[in-house]
Amino acid sequence: MHADLSRVTFRPDRHYSAVIAQQGRVQLDADANEQAAIQLHQARTIAADLIGRYGGPRGATGFAIDFKGRGQELDELTIGPGRYYVDGIALDATRQQAGTPVGDDGQVAETGTAASTTPPAPAPPATWTYWDQPDGYRDPERPGDRLPSQFPYLAYLKVWERSVTAAEDPLLREVALGSAMPDTAARMKVVWQVLPLPGARLEVADQRDKDQVRAAFAAWAAAQAPTSRMAARSRRPDHADEDPCLVGPDARYRGAENQLYRVEVHEGGTAENATFKWSRENGSVTFAVDGLDGTWVELASPGNDDKLDLNVGDWVEFADTAYVSRGEPLPLLRVEEVDLPGRRVRLSGEPEPSVGRRPELHPFLRRWDHRAGGGRAHKGVPKARGGALRIEEGRWLPLEDGVEVCFEPGRTYRSGDFWTVAARTATGDVEWPTDAARRPLLLAPSGIEVHYAPLAWVFGEGSVSDLRLAFGPLSGPVPAAAEEELAAEAEAEAEARSAEAAGAGSDSSAQDEN
Repeated sequence: MHADLSRVTFRPDRHYSAVIAQQGRVQLDADANEQAAIQLHQARTIAADLIGRYGGPRGATGFAIDFKGRGQELDELTIGPGRYYVDGIALDATRQQAGTPVGDDGQVAETGTAASTTPPAPAPPATWTYWDQPDGYRDPERPGDRLPSQFPYLAYLKVWERSVTAAEDPLLREVALGSAMPDTAARMKVVWQVLPLPGARLEVADQRDKDQVRAAFAAWAAAQAPTSRMAARSRRPDHADEDPCLVGPDARYRGAENQLYRVEVHEGGTAENATFKWSRENGSVTFAVDGLDGTWVELASPGNDDKLDLNVGDWVEFADTAYVSRGEPLPLLRVEEVDLPGRRVRLSGEPEPSVGRRPELHPFLRRWDHRAGGGRAHKGVPKARGGALRIEEGRWLPLEDGVEVCFEPGRTYRSGDFWTVAARTATGDVEWPTDAARRPLLLAPSGIEVHYAPLAWVFGEGSVSDLRLAFGPLSGPVPAAAEEELAAEAEAEAEARSAEAAGAGSDSSAQDEN
């Protein structure tokens, strides 16, 4: 998640069930976030245990797929409303209907009538489609986005989560705090996308056998998972003796402030093609964009202070909601000039036409803090490609101030996957798991966790094989007791009364003898 965090403390292997606040203690964002993570983990684990990998409630199962062929025009898939669960994550495909406008006279505004000059508005569609699904952002002009022309193909769900800040959703900002104040809390959003998979990519012997199709899809989904692992450490730089005495002389982490470093894969693939970028602020430094003119970008705000602003030489990612949801990285751009009075920056190149041209998608710049092969203390920094750093496996790569990372050799990488490294001035070190000999451990990415579920095997017009699963409610009517059970219960009660009476009689006899 790209958010301004102190650190991330949720560790499922510790089996914590709750965070307990103590009186008179400092309240940290990490504690509140861990409590939310614990509850979410428990709820989704329970749902997955009861439902299985995927399924929907019987009678309200969502994501029913129907194929609509359109001849020379683009084919279409409709997505039925309802709920569905993938690995315990709740999804809802119900399309909310827009409200009804009210006129100046307080009456419902009617369009398309004889007295109205406003043309009738088209009726809103009742369901989502492949082309207008809320988080898909499919583009008919992109050949890769079009539905396959060869049948059969499989329609499937891709599910993941991402963070959203006020840069993307201005309604998250409390305007009463004023424009000079930073935003408050961010949000986590579940992203679902209905995507096609050509049938040739699945090994299916009998295409009419749903179980075979589901098994082949499960094998394909498992192969999509990256295998990358990374370790982090802090090491006292060679030039440490030349630094001002801002930190302890023996400190391995030489930064003057606590930081949460984020190391994120930019381009995926094998190490020969993969690149990464890093941020000392967990990638949370963003700038909403008000306008774009060639290489000049107009910003809504230049930044809150000198540590959270833009400077010449910074690398930025020009993004919007569609770009983030698609997860297809574009080259990073370098800040070449800063015009503070005009709230503008000039970039090293014009952003791609597919990003930032639609204000309703809330374009923004995200700052990254790496330096591509130049600057102080960058000996050993890998070469850059597209503004990001090449992944060089099997050796320690310096970030800054003594923080280093190492990627395991022979692995594959997925765009967007990330690791976080908390660096602390109090210890002069980073927080990273080690073995008994204090050697850093290789860890899988902290995210992104991507989940998949098959929906339909599409053969063509009017021929769609439904691959969804459904479950019924666990509750049911209380069964009536059988006559034998009632008789046995009455007999047991009679025996209990007899035993009590016998015990009472024995006590009376003993008292009489006394």
